[in-house]
Amino acid sequence: MLLYLDDDSVDRVLIRRLFDGGHEVLTPAAAGTAGHADPVHFMCSIRKGLVLLTHDHEDFTLLHELVLLSGGHHPGIFVIRRDNDPTRTMSPGAIVRAIHKLVTSTLPIPDAVHVLNHWR
Repeated sequence: MLLYLDDDSVDRVLIRRLFDGGHEVLTPAAAGTAGHADPVHFMCSIRKGLVLLTHDHEDFTLLHELVLLSGGHHPGIFVIRRDNDPTRTMSPGAIVRAIHKLVTSTLPIPDAVHVLNHWR
């Protein structure tokens, strides 16, 4: 899977686990979008055809709805919800496993928002 990480999801261990899991990852630093607003990250992922991986459920769900409402399309959004309980927060390994489960399911990825926590 080709992934673009939102600023809030850039983590050295997660990136290594994603690569080890066979995924290609583009970071905002490599794309020249580090520190930019969420719409810039979403536009970058759309232009490059990459599924966006983020912890920012609220903002990217709104951007997803805006794109679809205007007749557009996007490669997909994977959201990792942060739980207030640290024992339930998804580890990098759990994130990679959830992506694998989702990708091997029959659900479409493009034009959809998928919460990875549901795929533990």
